[in-house]
Amino acid sequence: MRYPIAIEIGTETAAYGVVVPDLPGCFSAGDTIDDAVSAAEEAAAAWIDATLDAGGTVPAASSIEALRARPDYAGWAFGVITVDPAALDSSVERVNITLPRRVLLRLDAQARAAGESRSGYIAHLTLEGPRGGRV
Repeated sequence: MRYPIAIEIGTETAAYGVVVPDLPGCFSAGDTIDDAVSAAEEAAAAWIDATLDAGGTVPAASSIEALRARPDYAGWAFGVITVDPAALDSSVERVNITLPRRVLLRLDAQARAAGESRSGYIAHLTLEGPRGGRV
């Protein structure tokens, strides 16, 4: 999936700024244009993930021509970033993992204590991140 971006050109004292207009509040910056665009791809993937986790919908991409016509982007450059379509896929997939039995027993005990299934607990831990902060 491709999204247009608006790029505010950097200077010797200011970083390049990148906005993903179709994803409200999604932006990035970088000392080089490559860094800023790469950070925009990461920001867009994180924005989409957070929106889907919250039960929201992901907007369709607009055209670069539509962005160029907007007065708030006068003087900006434009480009396109790619977001992996798998980031939009919430279908359930069965996986096979291998763990030492002692680790599996600990995992199951923690899942029971949390009132969750093994799969639900793994998903919960993954979404919460290593220190309890939302990923």
